Amino acid sequence: MNNTIILIPSRLAASRLPNKPLLKINNLSIINHVYQKAKESNIGDVYVATGDKEIFNDVNLKGGNCILTEKDHSSGTDRIFEAYQKLGLKNIEYIINLQGDEPIIDVKDIINLYKKTLKNSSEMSTLACEILNKNAFTKESVVKVITEEKLSFENSSKAKVFSRIILKNDYKKTYHHIGIYMYKVSILEKIINLKQTENEILHKLEQLRAMENNIDIDVNLANSSPIGVDTYEDYIKIKNLMENKN
Repeated sequence: MNNTIILIPSRLAASRLPNKPLLKINNLSIINHVYQKAKESNIGDVYVATGDKEIFNDVNLKGGNCILTEKDHSSGTDRIFEAYQKLGLKNIEYIINLQGDEPIIDVKDIINLYKKTLKNSSEMSTLACEILNKNAFTKESVVKVITEEKLSFENSSKAKVFSRIILKNDYKKTYHHIGIYMYKVSILEKIINLKQTENEILHKLEQLRAMENNIDIDVNLANSSPIGVDTYEDYIKIKNLMENKN
């Protein structure tokens, strides 16, 4: 039987929206909303990985699992690997890295990524969805992925390019990247032992470290298009969506 855990990296010092993990929606912090979504997937044990005691205390207060890491890490990938090492778990084959700023990610999409990754024996995989608004192609806060083949719910494809801005006219194989990854533990360990690449640092896209070191990333099509919380405007938009839904 496959053994998979979900790790959620989180930090207070986000450049565009400081303290965003602790912002409240329906009286629950964003990081705890994400934690609940991960638990609902019923894939495996879930832990938040953070270097901030405020986040650690907030997650623990709601009965969640949280691991304190070093405060400063170059990426969320590095943070979750430290958390994985501290946990000392045996026989874990895969780790899901779920970004802590997407509180409305669809649980079905998390499960879909899990199942497709196992089916394809992917070393590393992620999700993407269709882009419905053409303005997103030049919007830096929306990360795009270009795939080798057109995605469908039956077929995955390898990623060719990750970018914040796409200027080409042909958008047929360009999708909105969703902030979740699933890796074999051996691949995650390989990635964190590689130096950050210039493009990773320049574009603030940690997946470029894997791509530029010949690690394939399988992309799977998601049903929904979650909204990440990057700005205060994003927060208000998601807060209204979630609170009005209830």
